[in-house]
Order: sequence, then structure tokens, then C-alpha cells
Amino acid sequence: MYTFNVIARLLRTNQWMKNAVIFVSIIFSGKLFEIEPFLATLTACIVFCFLSSGLYIINDILDAPSDRRHPVKKARPIASGEVSVRAAFIIAIALFIGALTTAVYFSPAFFLLCLLFICLNVAYSTILKSYAVIDIFAISFSFMVRAYAGEVVTGFHIPVWLRLTIFFLSLFIASIKRNAELAVMGAEARDTLAKYNKHFLDFLTYTFATATIIAYCLYSYIEQTPQVSTAANSFIASIIPGIENRKLMTATIPVVVYAIARYGQLFYTRVQGERPEKLIVTDIPLAGTMIVWAIMTISIIYLL
Repeated sequence: MYTFNVIARLLRTNQWMKNAVIFVSIIFSGKLFEIEPFLATLTACIVFCFLSSGLYIINDILDAPSDRRHPVKKARPIASGEVSVRAAFIIAIALFIGALTTAVYFSPAFFLLCLLFICLNVAYSTILKSYAVIDIFAISFSFMVRAYAGEVVTGFHIPVWLRLTIFFLSLFIASIKRNAELAVMGAEARDTLAKYNKHFLDFLTYTFATATIIAYCLYSYIEQTPQVSTAANSFIASIIPGIENRKLMTATIPVVVYAIARYGQLFYTRVQGERPEKLIVTDIPLAGTMIVWAIMTISIIYLL
């Protein structure tokens, strides 16, 4: 029998936070606290968690020989021999069957997005990760598929500038990740890193950071913030007439800019960024900034 810790590491449960992107649709449509769309989104998120874990297992099976030569990845359950390839493969198949069966009963469109997500990630693991630039775009597209999944299960549209913010932000994080891998372990860490160099990765990092900020600024200013009718915002509107037309989301721009600057600081001063999922929850200033942004966003949409 495998311990809980081994199973959690095999499934990479720490990576499940990436699937929170699915909630963007209901959050920014003002529907977060409506039970039906919330449950639909939560179910979709669980489906993508299962798919993600199944794909991580398949990737670890394929990469096991190279992972055994890696100073960190050699501790992964399959590479270290804690979990056999046969057992891991059976677990992956079970995850896929459970997720896709749920997706079929959800809707045909959601099922197709799940298949697209699988195909994209399998293509990344086997082919695309060997091609510079294409590899980080493939990572970004997987986030876009998650965002569209949230749209499909709820029917609530994600504004185009917010969609582009997700796209550029995921490219920024992926470029930082490649930069950190190159800086810490050199070109031997990944085959594709031999096709990059520090100056080019710096260029990508600066470009995608700038594009993320511009896209978010345009979303904040151009898009109309949904108004959720509550006693709180009715009271505030009586005190500050016309508050709903004051582009309050622009107040979150400095927070977003600081978060991106802090993420860049962690790489350029401490050479961190190889594991984004760990960095986001362990760095107190970055985690605190994200919490402040979440509180401001929820307050603006649902209270003001």
C-alpha cells in the first residue's frame, strides 16, 4: 500500500491550484455565490484536477529515465521506484476514465475541451516541449483551455481583455520558469534549454510582463464591472451616487503591477521561479499581494 504522501506526490496535488482558472468565469460575471453555477464550476475544476494528475503521471512515466539524472526530479515516486510504472499507469487510466465519464454527462462541448486538454498536454510531453518558444506557448494554451472550460459549464463570458491577461500572465510565468531552470541547472536541465539563452529569455520575460499589465489595465478600464444587487452595495450607492460607473477595478492595477514586479524580483535577485506553484504560496509578500487583490476584486464586484 502506498502512503498518502506518496499518492499526493504522484498526483502532484500541489499543482491543482492551476485549475482555479476555471473559476474566472463566474467570479468576474458576478455569479460566484449562486449555487448552480458554483457547483458546475467546482465539478469542472475537479474533472480538470483528475485530468491534470493523470497527465502528470503519464509525463513522469515518459520522463523517468531523465528524471533519475535530475538532482530534484529523481525523488519523484516513479523515478525513485516508490511507485511501479504499471501501478502508476493503472492509476492514470482510472483518473482519465472518471474525469471523461463525468465530462460526457456534463456537456458535449465540455467533453471536447477535456479531450483537447489531454491532446495538448500529451503533445507537449512527447513533442512540443522540445521546441523553444512553442513549449511555453503550449503551457499558456493549457491555461486558456481551463478558462474556456469555465465558460462552457456556466455560459458566462470572460471579457476578451481578461482572457488576454490570463494568456500573457501564463506566458510570463512560463518564461520565468525556463529562465530559472537555465540559471540554476544550465542547458542540461531540459533539452529545449539548449535552444534558449539568458538574453532571449529576458526579452520574453519583459515582453510578457508588459503585455500582462497592458491587458489587465485595458480590462479594468474598458470592461463594465458586473453589479451584484445586495443590501451592502445598495447602501453604498445611496451614500456615493454613481459609484458603479467609477471604474473601481482600476484600483487593483497597482496591486497587479506589484505582484508581477515581485515575481520578477524573486527570480532576478534570488534566482527563484523554477517551481511557480511553490513560490506563489511560500513567498509572503507575493501571497499577501494575491490575497489583497482577491479581497479588492470580490469587494468591488460583490459589495460596491
